[in-house]
Amino acid sequence: MKKITTFLLLLATLGLTAQHTISGTFTPAKDFTWLIVYQVKPGTQVYIADTKIEDGKFNLTLPEDTSPGTYRLVYAVPQEDFNFDVIYSGTEDIELHFNAQDKVTYTKSEENILLTKYFLEINAVQQQIIDFYTASNTNKNELANLYKKLASTQATYENDSKELLSNHFIKANAPYIAKTHESIYDFVENKKKNYFIHLDFNNPQLQASAFLTDKVLNYVFTSLPLHKITKSETENFLNQNIQTVAKNLKGVSEMFQFNLYYDLWIYAASAKYDITSDYIYSNYLKNLGISTNNQELIKGIEAHSRLREGAIAPEITWNNDKDSLSTLPASENYLLVFWSSGCSHCLTELPLLHQGLKSYKTVKVLAVGLEDDAVEWKQESAKLSDFTHALALGKWDSKYAEIYNISATPTYFILDKDKKIISSPENYEDVLSYFKK
Repeated sequence: MKKITTFLLLLATLGLTAQHTISGTFTPAKDFTWLIVYQVKPGTQVYIADTKIEDGKFNLTLPEDTSPGTYRLVYAVPQEDFNFDVIYSGTEDIELHFNAQDKVTYTKSEENILLTKYFLEINAVQQQIIDFYTASNTNKNELANLYKKLASTQATYENDSKELLSNHFIKANAPYIAKTHESIYDFVENKKKNYFIHLDFNNPQLQASAFLTDKVLNYVFTSLPLHKITKSETENFLNQNIQTVAKNLKGVSEMFQFNLYYDLWIYAASAKYDITSDYIYSNYLKNLGISTNNQELIKGIEAHSRLREGAIAPEITWNNDKDSLSTLPASENYLLVFWSSGCSHCLTELPLLHQGLKSYKTVKVLAVGLEDDAVEWKQESAKLSDFTHALALGKWDSKYAEIYNISATPTYFILDKDKKIISSPENYEDVLSYFKK
């Protein structure tokens, strides 16, 4: 035994490290086939390894040089939607079980088991405090005991995680703890004021994870008044919250800031908070996109803003600018179709669309041909006599392909009587279904 111990100590002295594994199960087994592991770094992720999931089981050996940090396990596509993060200490194997409904539980890994338990317990106590307030409870002793429990839980986990990577996340997540009894309005206001006290945006462990992004998203989109407010009032508060975030990001790397603001923009745009998404873009993303060489993402944001529902469709002109979208005769609806005479899908769909729309007299169609030349276009467009036709030479490089962000043909936009975009159907069947409603 003594010889074995001496040998192990010698290996440690020489700096040799054993390979570790991430293993476990996925259920339901039939839904999962492959797993990819990335190391999360500030603003990016780096491929590490991948493995097959067989009968719901997997076992992945990490490379010897795998460093401690946060790792993202991707189990389906799109990758940004189907993943979860684990902490790897560099000194332990990780065993887990993933269920599509219950998410992740760990059976082996001090780091991940401790962090999971922490969030479960700290969130449970915070929920008890929220329940106290929402029940209009006035028992000051009960509230004081809840805050003592909250402080004790936080302190216990900070102490237990002292030598672990999870300590970074536990300390950064420290909750607001009131010193005296407060009304629900003071509680909400003080919780908001103290939200960022324990967050260090320059902490590399926090940057190399989804933690900071999740915390900021939660602050921006949930720190709102308790009373009912209009959408425009909501967006005003969201913009104020973003200003607070900006103050806390001073001195943080521009690349991290860009990625964080981009996540905020995606959330705002998805929720159709157009005022807020435009505010994020014009005040933060635009300049950061230039300084961090993210012009392609900036182009995508600008295209989204031009083409989102409610936006007036960008102008289109033809016949040497004699005719234009803006001067088309009045109609209840308009349909823009971007197509090409060299596109087989277009030559199949457009005649069916042409026939299907004959009974809809309140819909005017402008078909924009993205072409290299006019020869085939003239022949094919003549078969669609009910449509108004415009020619855009240059095909994918034409200005309208860029303005309308066309990446495939045919592409459709439905406009209202004011030529505002109200829908972007996937195919001609969706177009006809829209007008049948």
